[in-house]
Amino acid sequence: MPGFEVFGAEERKQVNDVLETGVLMRYGFDGMRNNHWKAKEFETAFAQRMQSNYCQLVSSGTAALTVALAAAGIGAGDEVIMPTFTFVASFESILMLGAVPVLVDIDDTLTLDPKAVEAAITPKTKCVMPVHMCGSMADLQALKDICDTHGLLLLEDACQAIGGTYQGKPLGSYGDLGCFSFDYVKTITCGEGGGVITNSEKYKLNADHYQDHGHDHIGNDRGAETHPFLGYNFRISEMNAAVGLAQLDKLDGILRTQERNYTIVREALSEIDGVTFRRVPEGGVENYSFVNFFLPSESFAQKAHKALADAGVDACFYWYKNNWHYINGWEHLRDQNSLGPLSSEIKSQMQDLNKADFSKSDAWMGRTVSSLVKIGWTETQVRERAEAMKKAIASVL
Repeated sequence: MPGFEVFGAEERKQVNDVLETGVLMRYGFDGMRNNHWKAKEFETAFAQRMQSNYCQLVSSGTAALTVALAAAGIGAGDEVIMPTFTFVASFESILMLGAVPVLVDIDDTLTLDPKAVEAAITPKTKCVMPVHMCGSMADLQALKDICDTHGLLLLEDACQAIGGTYQGKPLGSYGDLGCFSFDYVKTITCGEGGGVITNSEKYKLNADHYQDHGHDHIGNDRGAETHPFLGYNFRISEMNAAVGLAQLDKLDGILRTQERNYTIVREALSEIDGVTFRRVPEGGVENYSFVNFFLPSESFAQKAHKALADAGVDACFYWYKNNWHYINGWEHLRDQNSLGPLSSEIKSQMQDLNKADFSKSDAWMGRTVSSLVKIGWTETQVRERAEAMKKAIASVL
């Protein structure tokens, strides 16, 4: 991770196919495009790789979440349960539809705590959105059982975990819908892009229409298409899809390299007394994009993070103080700072995040440090990094 580390002739070839025709839009202009349909090709190949019936490409991971929620009928006043540790896109996509994000604690998986999810369910709850942060998954069996019991949608945000599996199924394919990001720093990239997978024909058709202004895509005359319902513009371009198509062919190789590099770093850190690792649910296999580990206390985690930086070890993250990924940095959400008025449902139903008790999440996040696993490192470079990390962390324990 990320896929741009392996850009090469394959991506250039796919992009040149598009540039030679001059057709950058995924719809229409049939006679000009020399039979190049990069988005359609990507969707077919990605659905097959993810063991799902359908894939809908969109313009970003945030768009994927928005389209997936909309495709399932989530709207004003519907409550969507999400974790305190994620990316801001999680609540942005929910709020955009007028729905209400309900934040709950994480556990030692660094993802949704099933007990916290169950406690947060109300008559207005419609969806549970686990976010597979930093390459590993939520306890999906427990969450699925909860959703089945209460008749809720299970929507997997697998934007950071493409290639991971649970009970033999690709992450994203276990729930009713799965979402992916193909932005510039993801395991495979389109530059900008995202995808939704599902086995539901209804959700697929809804997603297909919704992401293109509600177009029904029937016939060969775009101007004559009807609009069964309202939609927006979340289309991906042929250029972006072309890059992703080449990257998808490299995914298995990327995952093998990530696993090798991850294993070297983890084995070195395992030798340090006081370092432990996030729990991977039974039946789960990470995509190995991050090594996520716990220090004995928040104080030790902060010291270890500083020691790593001082030792010149880059790409190590202390999420507890990060403005993008943990609730501590989301003042705009906590204070509901919006350019325009938020819906009455959001104002009346949303929890007071300035007073909410997320001490259980704090207890895990305050102790967590994550190391990105790059695929451009040679084995020698990884071993040197592992030893530098080991020495830096051991110096503060």
